[in-house]
Amino acid sequence: MSDPSTALPPDPARLDARHDRSRVVIIGGGPGGYEAALVAGHLGAEVTLLERRGIGGAAVLTDVVPSKTLIATADVLGVVADSAELGIRDADSATSPAAGSLTVDLDAANRRVRGLAHAQSEDIAASVREAGVRILEATGRLRGPDRVEAVGENGEVLETIDADVVLLAVGATPRQLADSPADGKRILTWTQLYHLTQLPEHLIVVGSGVTGAEFASAYRSLGSEVTLVSSRDQVLPGSDTDAADVLENVFARRGVRLKARSRAAGARVEGDGVVVTLQSGEEIRGSHVLMAIGAVPATDGLGLEEAGIRLRPSGHVETDRVSRTSVRGVYAAGDCTGVNPLASVAAMQGRIAMHHALGEAVSPLIAAQISSAIFTSPEIATVGCSEQDVREGRIDARVLTKPLGTNPRAKMQGISDGFVKLMVRHGSHVVAGAVVVAPRASELIMPFALAVTHRLTAEQLASTFTVYPSLSGSLSEVARQALWGD
Repeated sequence: MSDPSTALPPDPARLDARHDRSRVVIIGGGPGGYEAALVAGHLGAEVTLLERRGIGGAAVLTDVVPSKTLIATADVLGVVADSAELGIRDADSATSPAAGSLTVDLDAANRRVRGLAHAQSEDIAASVREAGVRILEATGRLRGPDRVEAVGENGEVLETIDADVVLLAVGATPRQLADSPADGKRILTWTQLYHLTQLPEHLIVVGSGVTGAEFASAYRSLGSEVTLVSSRDQVLPGSDTDAADVLENVFARRGVRLKARSRAAGARVEGDGVVVTLQSGEEIRGSHVLMAIGAVPATDGLGLEEAGIRLRPSGHVETDRVSRTSVRGVYAAGDCTGVNPLASVAAMQGRIAMHHALGEAVSPLIAAQISSAIFTSPEIATVGCSEQDVREGRIDARVLTKPLGTNPRAKMQGISDGFVKLMVRHGSHVVAGAVVVAPRASELIMPFALAVTHRLTAEQLASTFTVYPSLSGSLSEVARQALWGD
């Protein structure tokens, strides 16, 4: 694809969108779709958003919002279970709190999860409508690069819409084992967990990536027995090794059983439980199994290839850094593109696409500036380059680490697991990357994300005031290590 810095809008004859109402059709109402709709609406375009399940898409209704809401419940139980050294005791027995001293009403918790997801969806839909966007409850199918069919639930064409700009934001669906399809009762994908009414007695989690690790952490805190099946040597393959080590140690201490270097061959329902068969022939018995083995882009049957849009062998839509596809005027955003599968990335791709399509100034997506978090306990947040990049010579930098256990606020709160890690370029001391492993690491990563994005130096971080005592104090402390010489 051409260099995004020299790219032209889809139609050079089009006037500024604020004066000539360009017709924009967005297929998919997740973060990539609704953020794009908001931008296009405020820029004065005539926008139609097609979404069948509800505005917010999977991120709001069945993925990010629900999972983090459930994790918030698990965090409360986890804090109580770890509070003995703070002097917390049972009011009746005067004994130390334990993981089994409290329980969760999963039915009530999941009703709250679904309610919050629905409320968030309604809030977003209201904002989109206020921006002048027309919402159609339908899926979209291309009939060429400039025409979209709105398709109803039964496959009927409700409307055919001409478009100057099309954005594909169709997301992805959970991958399943061919011989072990999810039944929503015992064999589950992560979209189906929120209809359980009782806590699984023994949850087998297949897959130790982000989704698998998050749910293994959450359900263990909620009180389930948990076995995590990992095809790799450790959890969170591709993540910071030290962070994965911390999480594995926490899992071991809290009773999560890890089956490393084990690949699931299938799962079956047997009686009132499930049996997961590994490729080695070993069988693991539990009450439920969660298949967390990745996602498949939802690009089939949308007329993309017929419209000339290039797909990768995986089915993901090929895009450049301003979200353009191989067809002029057609853009794509979110999990269907295969770029980092994060709601924040999808939203940024959608915003960039509309600014570019409608002739506004735009900065392309820069992968090195993406911050992300894994909502285990403790959380793991990262931005920029990794320590592995340094070790393998892709970047010339120092790796600075500060254990969280030395932080006074961490000591006060009984926090011993975690660290702050900073990658600082030799010579210039510009911050190139960071890792935070701590409670609320997703909040603590922001100063480092600012530093990476705006090329701040370790000295600038070190000289910035932080509150004492605070966990954020460790962010400046690790930066001060850069002052001690290369």
